Amino acid sequence: MEYGILRFKEPERDTSRKIIHVDMDAFYASVAIRENPALRGQPVIIARHPKENGGRGVVATASYEARKYGVHSAMSAKKALELCPDGVFVPADFDLYRAVSAQIHDIFRRYTDIIQPLSLDEAYLDVTHNKKEIQSGTLIARAILRDIYQELKLTSSAGVSYNKFLAKLASDYKKPAGLTVVPPSKSHEFLMALEIDKFTGVGEKTLEKMHDFDIYTGQDLYDKTELELSKRFGKLGHSLFRRVRGIDDRPVEVERERKSLGKERTFQKDITRDEEVIQFLRYISNEVDATLQAKEMHGKTVVLKVRYRDFETYTRRKTRLNYIENAEEIFSIAYDLWQDIGAAERGVRLLGVTLTNLDPIYFENIPLPLWPQKRTQEDKRD
Repeated sequence: MEYGILRFKEPERDTSRKIIHVDMDAFYASVAIRENPALRGQPVIIARHPKENGGRGVVATASYEARKYGVHSAMSAKKALELCPDGVFVPADFDLYRAVSAQIHDIFRRYTDIIQPLSLDEAYLDVTHNKKEIQSGTLIARAILRDIYQELKLTSSAGVSYNKFLAKLASDYKKPAGLTVVPPSKSHEFLMALEIDKFTGVGEKTLEKMHDFDIYTGQDLYDKTELELSKRFGKLGHSLFRRVRGIDDRPVEVERERKSLGKERTFQKDITRDEEVIQFLRYISNEVDATLQAKEMHGKTVVLKVRYRDFETYTRRKTRLNYIENAEEIFSIAYDLWQDIGAAERGVRLLGVTLTNLDPIYFENIPLPLWPQKRTQEDKRD
C-alpha cells in the first residue's frame, strides 16, 4: 500500500482591499530646507549643534545628503558631527512639524476618512471605498503624492498593495519620491527577493538566528514549514510564515480614544553610559510630546520602561496632580524614574517613555461679564 505525501493547504489571502502607506521623505529635514532654501543640497542634521550644549543631544532625522555619511535618527549629535564635520545642524521645530503634518492629513481626508497615523510623517490609508470613487489605489496614491508636492513643496513616498504589511514594505522600496505597487499577482515574486532583515520583527539578534537557520531571503523563509518556524522563533515564526505568503488581515484602524501613548527605542548596540541614556530619554520624550500635541491630548502619568541586555525589564511610573504639558516635563519625570532604577553599566537594550491617564485638550471660549449689565424683564423672571 502506498502512502501519499501529506501536504498542508496554503492559508488563503484576502486581496480585496486597497491599502496605501504614505511616508514623508526625511520629513523634519525636508521641512527645514523648504523654510530655508539655502540649505538645499547640504547635509542637514536636525539636532542642536553639540558645541552649543556640551555635546548632548540626539539626531531627530537627517537629509539624504547627510545620510551618505552614516548619519541617522537617534544617533548622538556628537557622533553625527564626527561622521559629517560639514553637516548643517538645525534645531527641531516640533510646532512647525505638527502644523505641516495637519496639512498632510487634510490632503489624505480628501480621499478617505479611514486613516491610521503612525507618526507625524507616515500613515496607512484604506481607499477600497473612497470619496473620489476611484477604482485604482495606484491613481489615488499618485494623486496624493502630487497634491503634497504641489501644495506643500515636500516629497513623499508611497506603497500600494492589498494589506498593510506589503504597503509599508513597498513605500520604502524606492525612496525618496517613489511609488511602488505590489498587486496580488506580483506579491510572491516581490517577497521572495527581499532580504530577510526587511521583514517586520527581524532585528539584529533575530537576523543572526535566521542566518543560523539558513534563512537569508524571503524565498528561504518561504521554504520553511510553519512548524519549523514556530519551534525556532515562537509567535514571530508563525507571523513570518503568514507574512511571507502575503497574508496580513490587520485593518487600517481609525484613531480611537487613547488611554496611553508612548514611544520605545531598541538599540542595535546596548548603551552603557548614563550620558547616552539621558540623550535618548530626551529624544523619546520629544517624540511623545510631538505625537501628543498632534492628537491634542495631555496626561498625568509618565511610565519609564527599561530593558537590559539580559532581557530583564523594569517599569516605573510617576503621577502628577496636574496635566503634564510639554516635552521638558515628560523628560524631567522620566529622568527622575531612571535615577531610581537605572544601571547603565548593565547594558541598556531598550528605553521607553509612555504618558497615561490621557484626556483631550479642550479649548473653550467662556464669556466673562466685564461690567454690570441691565437685567431685562425676562432675566428677572429667571
